[in-house]
Amino acid sequence: MIKPCALQEGDRIAVIAPAGSSDREKLQQGIRVLEKMGLKVTIGRHVFDVEENLAAADQKRLADLHEALFDPAIRGIFCANGGFGTARIAPMIDYAKIQRNPKIFWGYSDITYLLNAIQKFSDLVTFHGPMVASDLNDEIRTAETESSFLPLFTRESLTYDSRKMPLKTLTHGTGEGRLVGGNLDLLTNGLGTPFQVNTKGAILLIEEIAAPSFLINAMLTHLKQAGVFDEIEGVVIGYLQAEPGDYANVKGVLQDFFSCAPFPVVENFLIGHCKPNYGVPLGTNVKLTTSPPRLIIDSGVM
Repeated sequence: MIKPCALQEGDRIAVIAPAGSSDREKLQQGIRVLEKMGLKVTIGRHVFDVEENLAAADQKRLADLHEALFDPAIRGIFCANGGFGTARIAPMIDYAKIQRNPKIFWGYSDITYLLNAIQKFSDLVTFHGPMVASDLNDEIRTAETESSFLPLFTRESLTYDSRKMPLKTLTHGTGEGRLVGGNLDLLTNGLGTPFQVNTKGAILLIEEIAAPSFLINAMLTHLKQAGVFDEIEGVVIGYLQAEPGDYANVKGVLQDFFSCAPFPVVENFLIGHCKPNYGVPLGTNVKLTTSPPRLIIDSGVM
């Protein structure tokens, strides 16, 4: 896998919104955080556009993405927020050109589709991490969430264990491989398409927002029947947001589904739609252990 270059103070980055328009005030609050890190920020031309015509919106979102990807002055691209529709622009992206111009691409939620598409067709490490308007605004932002950006500058590897989050082992073992995955709904939607996640020899990350337990069960079953778990080395379960009355049911689904898995499974990672929200590079090598539960991640930048 190709690793993008680390960031330095004074670098210019772009903020775009490939999945939907952004809240102006929250975005500005998040941009101030990035500027305090020493970064110069360019905002995509269509970040605040609201389009009823989806085809028109696709072209604008694609234009912002391509402009940021291929501008030599831009060292990294950070998504403002999630939403929907990134799957629509995935077939239009120039992946070969991305491969020739590697740079940091960062987001999560609906951006999962692009994280995995870019990783798959450009051989580029991408980053599942907190977004500018969604996670760096004054109401949601935490010091731990902000700390997720530091390894982009320092090239440090990451270790997530029970000192940072209340990890729980569902199936014991040790697994090593590249980290892939993201939002469970988007991973399921990609099945049977050219953008289906490749989990052979990989550690799979899953997270979800506001999905009821029966739907999580259905999506996991769909992934299983599509062969996603056949040659996998482990599963990292991020935050699965649930209604209070359904929380125990979600935990029961996970226990039932993974109880006999022939690979390690650890849950409760604070990755995804949560506070704090820790970032991880996708495509880098990781090691998942269960005694104690721990995820060790190679640096995503060079």
